Amino acid sequence: MEWLSDPNAWIAFVTLLGLEIVLGIDNVVFISILAGKLPKEEQAKARYVGLGLAMFMRIALLFSISWVIRLTAPLFSVWGSEISGRDLILIIGGLFLLAKATREIHQKLEGEEGHSSVRVKPSFRSVIFQVLLLDIVFSLDSVITAVGMVDDISIMISSVVLAVAFMMVFAAPISNFVDRHPTFKMLALSFLLLIGCTLIAEGFDQHISKGYIYAAMAFSVFVEALNLRLRKSTTKPVKLHEPYVKD
Repeated sequence: MEWLSDPNAWIAFVTLLGLEIVLGIDNVVFISILAGKLPKEEQAKARYVGLGLAMFMRIALLFSISWVIRLTAPLFSVWGSEISGRDLILIIGGLFLLAKATREIHQKLEGEEGHSSVRVKPSFRSVIFQVLLLDIVFSLDSVITAVGMVDDISIMISSVVLAVAFMMVFAAPISNFVDRHPTFKMLALSFLLLIGCTLIAEGFDQHISKGYIYAAMAFSVFVEALNLRLRKSTTKPVKLHEPYVKD
């Protein structure tokens, strides 16, 4: 835990934590919708179990991907660049983030409302099973984002655990804030595009200092904070389309 005394590590931690929380809103919404199908006395338990499963899923994926990234022996060459197991994971992860972020931006702005809502039999086990399956999908972009932003596994795990804790306690206020200011959701998705490009570059041995990434993110958030301050409170924000809605 030497990173606790490193200011740069704290910048990475806070940046990743904020991104994990904003990107985790969809996961919270999905779990809340499925939990809402249960009797009222079981809904809170289902939400906590669902978020707990999401946390353990992400930690397990972090350990597995971090282990694979240590495989630096060359496997083959592409355009004169030697590709190792680490490089392959970075390139595939970068492409995944590019595709996921682009698809999410399209869905939020032009997609069909509620097209991914899941119909499940309202029993506790069936709901938790559905949550477990979707947690795998939701966890991938979270984990790959963490790998692309920081190099220390303890920072990754700490940010994931704290982000889930925030979502457990402040799920409703955070969700309401993003609903009132959807540009923060779009910014988070655009950051995924930036991180995806960085991962692909790293996979081809083109190092990009993470300081540039943090600076770009911080500047974008600063500009948006100014926009929110200057914008009239009566201005109605854009309504993002949600794939998961209550029936």
